[in-house]
Amino acid sequence: MSVVTQADQAASGSAPGGLAAHRGLGDRSFQWLALGCGLLVLVILVLIAVTTTQQASSWFSSQGLKIFSTTWNPTVGKFGATPFIYGTAITGVIALVMAVPVSIGIALLLTEVVPYRLARPIVYVVDLLAVVPSVVWGLWGILVFAPWIQHIYASIGSGVKGVPVLGSLFGPPTSGAAFFTAGIILAFMITPIVTSLSREVIATVPTIDREGAYALGATRWEMIRGVVWPHSQGGIVGAVLLGLGRAIGETIAAALVIGASPTITSHLFAPGYSMPSVIANQFGEATGVFRAGLMGLGVLLFVFTIIINIIARVIVERSARRKRGA
Repeated sequence: MSVVTQADQAASGSAPGGLAAHRGLGDRSFQWLALGCGLLVLVILVLIAVTTTQQASSWFSSQGLKIFSTTWNPTVGKFGATPFIYGTAITGVIALVMAVPVSIGIALLLTEVVPYRLARPIVYVVDLLAVVPSVVWGLWGILVFAPWIQHIYASIGSGVKGVPVLGSLFGPPTSGAAFFTAGIILAFMITPIVTSLSREVIATVPTIDREGAYALGATRWEMIRGVVWPHSQGGIVGAVLLGLGRAIGETIAAALVIGASPTITSHLFAPGYSMPSVIANQFGEATGVFRAGLMGLGVLLFVFTIIINIIARVIVERSARRKRGA
């Protein structure tokens, strides 16, 4: 009868062909595979940025700082991008103002109020809304929603006529296709995304923290305000910014319901244009500098989307460090 000592076990484990050797090879293989996949994503992003910038080089070189002018008229060779940047920003802000309160409210409802067995069907419905194709939203918006809401626009416009601030924002509309309509459709589209991400973040709040707040006599609202929100604030902000990135990059739905007017106006019920929609509508007939200008709009949109995602990532990481006490 032999006794196997710890030294013998260590020696056998470290021997060539032992378990440790095979495990080390597998770990290294997985490490290199994961590193290669991550680098592949970065390479693809860099190639997209480089190729699109090359395609848009004639627009940048011929227009210079005029790319930020307010005139877009291909027939006379003027390709100012400011109206499209303005339209993208306005529709994105409208979508956030409408979607964020609803999304956070639904997320809190599903995690803090409704029992799990009743919350599951609502979660399924929200997840199904997130996978509805954008073209379906756009067709529904231009064929059903825009004609219906045009009458509401007319009533609001006549009601605020002559009011200093409201009159300039909600003036008489020309059609149901407008900045505000596009913002509403985008709000419908990003609400499931923000809701799902916010719900996952709120669900990570430790149960002991909730129970501790209740033990101290806090009401449900006080528990949410004092425990859930501080713990989830960074993640929810990141979810909102990711939803904003989806909103400003939406193409088909925005192209169908925003109208086709490259102008800068304070009237939210007026038709406009966004960067993705003008690319979708005019790229097929574009040549030369015109085509380069549309590619340049794609480059600007790509840069704006990357910046928004970086900001979201920084906010989430800062919140995580704050939780760890770093």
